[in-house]
Amino acid sequence: MKHTATPAYRLTENCIWNSFRSSGKRHLILTGGRGSGKTTLLSGLSRLLSPSAPLPGVETWAEPGRAVWLRDRLTGETVQVGRFDASLPGRENRMRPLQEGFRESGVRMLRRCMEEKSGWAVIDEIGYLESGCLEYCEAVRELMERKRTAAAVRSQELSFLTELRSRPDVFLVNLDEPFGKLGCVIMASGLGKRFGGNKLMAEFEGAPLIQRTLDATEGIFAGRVVVTRHREVEELCRRQGVPVVFHALPHRSDTVRLGLEALSGREAESTETEAGERLYGCMFCPGDQPLLRRDTVASLALCAASGPESIWRPAWKGCEGSPVLFPRWTFEELLTLPEGNGGGFVVKKYPERVRTVPVQDEWELQDVDCPADLERLAEKC
Repeated sequence: MKHTATPAYRLTENCIWNSFRSSGKRHLILTGGRGSGKTTLLSGLSRLLSPSAPLPGVETWAEPGRAVWLRDRLTGETVQVGRFDASLPGRENRMRPLQEGFRESGVRMLRRCMEEKSGWAVIDEIGYLESGCLEYCEAVRELMERKRTAAAVRSQELSFLTELRSRPDVFLVNLDEPFGKLGCVIMASGLGKRFGGNKLMAEFEGAPLIQRTLDATEGIFAGRVVVTRHREVEELCRRQGVPVVFHALPHRSDTVRLGLEALSGREAESTETEAGERLYGCMFCPGDQPLLRRDTVASLALCAASGPESIWRPAWKGCEGSPVLFPRWTFEELLTLPEGNGGGFVVKKYPERVRTVPVQDEWELQDVDCPADLERLAEKC
């Protein structure tokens, strides 16, 4: 069967919400340039935060070539906070801030938010207009001390915007580059003794089993590589442009080392990353978990972007599973694992550094060992 290309991954509000809850942070900020989808995602997240009623907060919108307006989300009070000025240089940001709008009405709107019973407030958005009014900036800071805040913040390098994005209590999602420089090693070297053959090429829902893993990890990582001892797997991956390391070495530690070396630009025939490019983390993903969701993989990657010092794993009701995303500080130990050991050796060595992301159901973490497993998981699709 000819494989149909997997659509490019786009972050969803459910993925972001799952990652945020796992992070332990107080506030959630979406950042990115114009057209990155901040407002759409923030609207969806607001409904997750409060399904039955709108949250307090403020929102801005622009009339191109005319004005920018600020509106109270609950009362509907509206004030002009920007005026188009054709004399300003450039093609963008040609709105001149009207500080009295922020100072008088904007600050009052934020203080009204502070008095609402809801534990959350929403700000859409904060950009160069807002950052120019000291009183409004101070009211935003006060709001964040009083309530948890979900906000869209422009990616411009302005001091107040940088301050918000850099707060240690903020879970930051950069929509222009949400996952940063992460690698992914797809583990496809099992001998399949209990299955009675190469299980990775067994049919599952009309495609080879490993195709589910290729699809779940597509479009998220700076580089991927499949490490395998099976020629059929190698051929399948090469047809789809997925880099492969083929080997005949006996141990799981060999698979880990070969994959990480390839992504690090050492001894690589071809990878999706430039040779020597520094990855800040790497996921090791089994090729035999067909119900692993792409959103789960993305949630782990988002958590690693915000918490790069932790080892991240998916979990179902406290039971941890695979894939595992390791931060850069573990790479040297992963490259020199004791013979026959996998990444679990490092996980057990640093239990205090392990954090988890919940999955939707237990079947995401189930792998295929025998034909009966394949049939059982197919029934869950």
